Amino acid sequence: MKIIEFDDKGQRVEREANMPDLSTRTSSLAPRPHPRSDSGSSSSRKRGNSSGIELHMFQTGTLRTKLKYIKMNQGEEDFEIPVPWFLIKHPAGNVVIDGGNAIEAAIDKRGHWGDVVDAYDPVMNVADNCADQCRSVGVDPQSVRYLLQSHLHLDHTGAIGHFPKAQIICQRAEYEYAFNPHWFSKGAYIRADFDRPGLNWKFLGGEYTDNYDLFGDGTIRMIFSPGHAPGHQSFLITLPRTGPVLLTIDAAYTMDHWENKALPGLVVSSADAANSVEKLRRIASDTNAMVVTGHDPVNWEVFRKSPNDFYD
Repeated sequence: MKIIEFDDKGQRVEREANMPDLSTRTSSLAPRPHPRSDSGSSSSRKRGNSSGIELHMFQTGTLRTKLKYIKMNQGEEDFEIPVPWFLIKHPAGNVVIDGGNAIEAAIDKRGHWGDVVDAYDPVMNVADNCADQCRSVGVDPQSVRYLLQSHLHLDHTGAIGHFPKAQIICQRAEYEYAFNPHWFSKGAYIRADFDRPGLNWKFLGGEYTDNYDLFGDGTIRMIFSPGHAPGHQSFLITLPRTGPVLLTIDAAYTMDHWENKALPGLVVSSADAANSVEKLRRIASDTNAMVVTGHDPVNWEVFRKSPNDFYD
């Protein structure tokens, strides 16, 4: 099988994919998980038996906003949402997904975000920044090999520039749009977060590179899921014992988006957003994946209460 990528000049490059053995798999995307026993708590797991792959779920505080900005046209009431990000420890290198809010949002939110704080008000301590949270679980920022960007909205770019040896993997369509967004999306992009010197970018090419397998072992796959942003991507994380965990990110803010009861409060294309949810639902069904939505307070707490379940 060939993987088609795009180099820094936008030229298509083909390479042979290092595909895992699919002979024992029930899906080409990921294996079905082993049955989980409620009696087997995370505290009973022996670290000596660890596969060396761990999924850590963090958040950089919350955003205070209005319901209508999360669920399109659904009301003026106050609504507070988590701002998640993810760390994956892997024998081939540590991986950060997004990074949440930038540390500058904790230091001077209006100075860094401007008037957008009138719609999305970050509630964040300086210590909530992603680099320090990595250190809290024994990961030196210098050791992070990859930074995966779901998209480049302001509540997802907190890691850029803070992991000096990381290659940043982003959809080319998203990177280009971030520098020249539509008027209605302009406030979502803080150029100071991603327009920095010395960054090592790698760009994916939408449908051409869909289901890109980062390590070639099925652990981390990038699923092109545009709509909320033109270059949005979600992530299918497959852990050896837990099985597949689908991080929808902002392709589905909440379970209402997942269940086709609402559109995101911000979309570039409503049709693409709906199609992406349909696509992700198929993947979740095919792989029996656990689904973690982007900003649902209830769904997020279900997973945050027992994060050690994902330390394989």
